[in-house]
Amino acid sequence: MAYKDPENTLVLETTKGNVVLELYPDLAPDHVARIKELAREGAYDGVVFHRVIDGFMAQTGDVKFGKTGGAHFNGSRAGMGGS
Repeated sequence: MAYKDPENTLVLETTKGNVVLELYPDLAPDHVARIKELAREGAYDGVVFHRVIDGFMAQTGDVKFGKTGGAHFNGSRAGMGGS
């Protein structure tokens, strides 16, 4: 698939399909640079969606506590129940 700005487009591959994210370095240059750096390092691989509201939004990206199999994974913190 061709994207308007491939250099500033991320594709999240999920079990429910792909999510395409457009980044705006003109509005948030440091934030975009950091997201790209983390993505290149694979920091988002295996990170769970910790909050999903069907038809509205989904939240993910906790690279420290939300990575399944990671040393710091915390299911409760990642929104997966428990106390």
